[in-house]
Amino acid sequence: MSSVAWFDLLVALTALERLAELVVSARNARWSVARGGVESGRGHFPPMVALHTGLLLACVLEVHVADRPFVPWLGWVALALVIGSQALRWWCIATLGPRWNTRVIVVPGLPLVSTGPYRWIPHPNYVAVVVEGIALPLVHTAWVTALAFTVLNAVLLLGFRIPAEERALRAATATGVADGPTTAPARP
Repeated sequence: MSSVAWFDLLVALTALERLAELVVSARNARWSVARGGVESGRGHFPPMVALHTGLLLACVLEVHVADRPFVPWLGWVALALVIGSQALRWWCIATLGPRWNTRVIVVPGLPLVSTGPYRWIPHPNYVAVVVEGIALPLVHTAWVTALAFTVLNAVLLLGFRIPAEERALRAATATGVADGPTTAPARP
């Protein structure tokens, strides 16, 4: 099998992982809403879905159309980073349990999560997203996709998503109601 076919398989497996996240997210959203959870920051959600869908499509498109080569020293390092980012993402999901969601949902009365990766980093899932957004395309030298995703993702994360989470957490804390970080970027 060619390196391009292996890369296509990697992107397809990543897409299946995203579908698994959506299943977990839908179940967790129902759990949160049943406990009085309040959603915030809905406006940035559709662009995030589009961006993350676009990442997967652009990875494949750039490799095929621009005939990007597999460069072993870059590809293997990038693949290790992709695997590491998946491990971090699922560590976040496991740590937050039913509170994890692709949306920003705050459940009244729950304490802040301060275990797992949240002991050290306030938004560890976004570390996973940033690393994966750079590394996944670079597995097969799709550098234009890596660059474009990184810039657009930075705008969405820093300009909209993280501020929405922080506002929701501050509001919950100010009223004596707190919830741990409950979100991860939307996945198609």
